[in-house]
Amino acid sequence: MSERLLASIELLPLIRKMIFTLIILEITIFSILSGIHWNWVFGGSWGFENSIPTNFEGNKLFNPKKIESSFVAIGLLVFATYYFLISDLISIEFPNWISIYVGWIISLIFILRSIGDFKYIGFFKKIKTSKFGKMDSKLFSPLCMAIGLIAIIIEINKW
Repeated sequence: MSERLLASIELLPLIRKMIFTLIILEITIFSILSGIHWNWVFGGSWGFENSIPTNFEGNKLFNPKKIESSFVAIGLLVFATYYFLISDLISIEFPNWISIYVGWIISLIFILRSIGDFKYIGFFKKIKTSKFGKMDSKLFSPLCMAIGLIAIIIEINKW
């Protein structure tokens, strides 16, 4: 065997450990985000005011109800579950299409969210000075981009 092939074979265990670590990171992020949304569903208010986009006049673009927050919380928990299932921490058979498509869909959702609508959310938003705009620039959009890029790295290197 060539030296290059041997070197790449020796790296496989390290690459698997790195991918496993990224999977655990995605599980953790999605679980925390789901927990924040469940907190809002059950009456908590931590972070809620800064999480709603506003227009130029400072008016909220929407007022999410508890049911809407619960749908988001469930969706985030489903994403965490997907990564748990592909982590090999447990051995459960699931349809092949889930393994093929779901990770790519997750990455697409979060990369598109980080890019935004070019007005209120994302890296290219126009309203940057509101509470939400500042938090979106500092935390929300970078986090969404990180989630999306990590998802791509995982999908490319799935074992």
